[in-house]
Amino acid sequence: MHHFTPWRALGGGVLLGVAASLLWLSTGRAAGVSGILAGLFAPRSDERRWRALFLAGLVAGGLVLRMMLAPSAFAAAERGLPLVVTAGLLVGFGARLGGGCTSGHGICGLGRLSLRSLIAVGVFMASGFLTVALVGGSR
Repeated sequence: MHHFTPWRALGGGVLLGVAASLLWLSTGRAAGVSGILAGLFAPRSDERRWRALFLAGLVAGGLVLRMMLAPSAFAAAERGLPLVVTAGLLVGFGARLGGGCTSGHGICGLGRLSLRSLIAVGVFMASGFLTVALVGGSR
């Protein structure tokens, strides 16, 4: 519990809320990353630009964090590329299976008081708790 940083968590939550709100107000779309990525490869080309820019911003933010602000935040990625790729594929599969990802359900769906999103977030959280119990937390 010594790594808990409430002010950073609050700041991150505010940034996520503002970003999701701006996307909703500017496009009428929820900030569900799996849906944004899937839509990038959909036949409708009129939405590709904003989707690509949104995803590029996520990647750029991660690169800035990794290179400049907090390289230690990516310590789990040092366990090896195959593990990271496998984890990413499992998350992608789960997002498709659950009809959305944690950002779509957790940030946007709960904000709209969606029962479906409440159930999905409960499943996400229970799965995370179970994984940590089986695999172990940070060492």
